[in-house]
Amino acid sequence: MKRVYTLKRRAAQQADTRRRIVEAALELHGSVGPGRTSLSIVAERAGVQRHTLYAHFPDERSLFLACSGLHLERDPLPEAAPWAEIAEPAARLRAGLGALYGWYARNAALAGCVMRDAEFHELTRQVAALRFGPAMASYDEVLGAPLAEGPQRAMLALALSFFTWRSLTQAGLSPEQAVEAMARAVLSAG
Repeated sequence: MKRVYTLKRRAAQQADTRRRIVEAALELHGSVGPGRTSLSIVAERAGVQRHTLYAHFPDERSLFLACSGLHLERDPLPEAAPWAEIAEPAARLRAGLGALYGWYARNAALAGCVMRDAEFHELTRQVAALRFGPAMASYDEVLGAPLAEGPQRAMLALALSFFTWRSLTQAGLSPEQAVEAMARAVLSAG
């Protein structure tokens, strides 16, 4: 009788290796930043040879997409759709900023490194635009709908920025105070 060979054990090992590589990249992206993370360092941190890393991820972009995908799977960006159901503009804005600032707080180290590196590292800029762009556009659409064009919309863009949130919290504002400060700034602009 012929023995049927299955890849169960090997497939499990491959999945474990892939997971270790992505976890190593994610940890490095949140500590030194994606622009300063080489594939060699990822391989070393994951405990694999470079050729093994390349067997799973043929280029830096594929690894970056897997890394950012895993992170957003674990902690997705807030959805803007529920905010659209809040009729009162100030309450809508506070709800949106509260959810976004909560996400920023939970992801401060990684988001800070990614946003910083997007300033000078083209691949980081591309992947950040891919991962954050649609969400930010929906935030602008839903939160900006009741706002006047010009200064209020400009202040909304400022309020949605990770760097604004970080500056406010580093200056000692609580999460609630940061939301309130930016909501007031947006609504009073113009």
